[in-house]
Amino acid sequence: MSDALNQNATDYVVTAARAALGMVPFAGSLLAELAGSIIPKQRMDRLVDFARELEVRIGELDQDAVRAKLTDENFTDLLEESARQAAQAVTQERRQYLASLLASGVTATHVSYVESKHLLRILSQINDIEVIWLRFYHYPSLSGDDEFRTKHAAVLEPVRATLGSDQATLDQHALQENYKEHLISLGLLTRPLQVDSKTGYPVFDKLTNNWKTRGTQTTPLGRLLVRHIGLECADGP
Repeated sequence: MSDALNQNATDYVVTAARAALGMVPFAGSLLAELAGSIIPKQRMDRLVDFARELEVRIGELDQDAVRAKLTDENFTDLLEESARQAAQAVTQERRQYLASLLASGVTATHVSYVESKHLLRILSQINDIEVIWLRFYHYPSLSGDDEFRTKHAAVLEPVRATLGSDQATLDQHALQENYKEHLISLGLLTRPLQVDSKTGYPVFDKLTNNWKTRGTQTTPLGRLLVRHIGLECADGP
């Protein structure tokens, strides 16, 4: 009896999910068939929200041409993985990133589905705070980009730790630095070495026992990801 009840509940959730997705004319229909396999009931609303975000980005495209892509296994794989991550995403911002990345994969001729899925995999490895830091370093100027910096001031405010700092400050500093180091480890940020103009060799800092760097900046891969998740500066690089 319990198995039957569970099956009925699952069928109800799938039906409800497909009905909700059906209210999003184009993108919803692309995602409806995935509803039964990738989302339990508590994640249905996330997928519907993702469909709405995707609709905004691909709603003007030739619908028949996009649906024809469903015969391509690489495209359906990209679509399914995007939807799976969207169903797990707890913030609307993350679902917006995923919708933008999927839309880029649909429309871009210079980025293949396999490459789009690679970007999707990288996105899955960074959290929303790390996305903010990546976008922050994408803009090279010390001035400008005020709206973004004001909106995320709580995240971007530097946490400076000294020998006299309390434990909470030390913890926050460690986390903030680790976010950046993680982005560097993924090849999204870089810290170019400072080179001595006379010798042509990198400069070693005896105080920190490390090489001196010339700040932090996004790599080509980092800039590519920023563009494909829809966070490129309107007046930036």
